[in-house]
Amino acid sequence: MLPILYLATQNLHKVEEIEALLKGLFEVRTVQDLGLNEEIPETGSTLAENSLLKAQFIANRYQVTCLSDDSGLEVEALGGAPGVYSARYAGQPKNDQKNLDLLLHNLSSENHRDARFVTVLTYHTNGKYTQFVGEIKGNITHEARGISGFGYDPVFQPEDSSRTFAEMTLEEKNQMAHRARALQKFKRFVDESRKSHDK
Repeated sequence: MLPILYLATQNLHKVEEIEALLKGLFEVRTVQDLGLNEEIPETGSTLAENSLLKAQFIANRYQVTCLSDDSGLEVEALGGAPGVYSARYAGQPKNDQKNLDLLLHNLSSENHRDARFVTVLTYHTNGKYTQFVGEIKGNITHEARGISGFGYDPVFQPEDSSRTFAEMTLEEKNQMAHRARALQKFKRFVDESRKSHDK
């Protein structure tokens, strides 16, 4: 029987990506399974702080093994924005299309469009917290392309690719994306922990 891991996110797209990568390692559940429907506070000034806050919120309230994720898009020409505010770049309530439109508007006269996606995962088990970081570099396209993915995927084209994340299948995106890279580190950590525990 697989151990249960609760994901400290209400973003079903993130749940889908994480679940696909953790198959066979955990039985993945969401905070809705715990009866939580409110927004988890994100008051940190960095992705790492927000990721930790989310994991602590779930761990303290429910005393469960959980994994939180905070991800952001950092665009060089915008001084690293939207960064920690990626999900609410165009204000509240969160709206992917408005965020995307504002980003393209703010870059409309900019030719330097280098960017990177960053994910910080926080794993909580037995009162201990461990963080894992994944990132991927690329650039922002001049217009949205593709219908897959979510968030800024239609305008983010990874290095060494001619397609945006939104033009890829979930499997293709999960071979290279920032969240997938952080999850690979997490999986290695879990594997090593289990091996040392079994000795």
